[in-house]
Amino acid sequence: MNPSPSPPCLPTSPHDAIHTEQDGPVLRVRLNPARQEPALSVAVVDALLALLDDLHDRPDVRVLVLSSLGDDFCLGADRGEYEAALATDPTGAALRRIIDKAQRLCQALETTHAITIARLHGRVIGAGLALAAYCDLRAGADTCRFRMPEVGLGLPPAWGGAMGRLVSEAGAARIRELMLTCDVFDSTTAHRLGILHTVAPIDQLDRTVTAWTRPLLRRSPEALVLTKRMLAGYARADRTTDASFLDSHLLTAQFVPTVTTGNG
Repeated sequence: MNPSPSPPCLPTSPHDAIHTEQDGPVLRVRLNPARQEPALSVAVVDALLALLDDLHDRPDVRVLVLSSLGDDFCLGADRGEYEAALATDPTGAALRRIIDKAQRLCQALETTHAITIARLHGRVIGAGLALAAYCDLRAGADTCRFRMPEVGLGLPPAWGGAMGRLVSEAGAARIRELMLTCDVFDSTTAHRLGILHTVAPIDQLDRTVTAWTRPLLRRSPEALVLTKRMLAGYARADRTTDASFLDSHLLTAQFVPTVTTGNG
């Protein structure tokens, strides 16, 4: 009797902001399905939050691969939405809610039971780098370019609470330099810092990701989940003064005009 063919990759996402397909225990999540401006809009953040929330009831999903269908992985947060939120609500409350969602998304990535893999290509900028940093494993094309431009835009690097994560992953001295100078850096530098775990030519990037997923799927699910949570716990222990809960207030403060009251 002939063996049964492997099940096809099945599209699963009800959201227009992301594209997902499941191939057995591997869920592939792709940003920018419309191949437009690759920004982390509210719609994208909401779609990713909903997907990660659904994973609580999906133990069959053991590996999540995050990538993009556009020419770049991600060019950062959508500042136009920030400005629109502030125009609608000058108090900044609506903007804080948007930025708080980013932190919830990054925490969900860090704590989900699935092993998360970032497959990076093109430009990985600002919030896009923050999102990738919260994945467990990160593979990048050798043509990737990275940048943290927030200070150059007059903003604190406060998307998703990523400062603490990047410092934990790559070290305070180099992250300080890259945040303050806003310098562009390449895949070789990202690999040396630990921002990337591996670098490959773009046409071999999928093969590189598969080289991770195959052994991961042979491991005990319980052992993987426990190890992931232990590693996250130790990383957080290094951030005992983590002030990322203030990120939404810090970032909103840069957009909201200061109002002076009284005679002082």
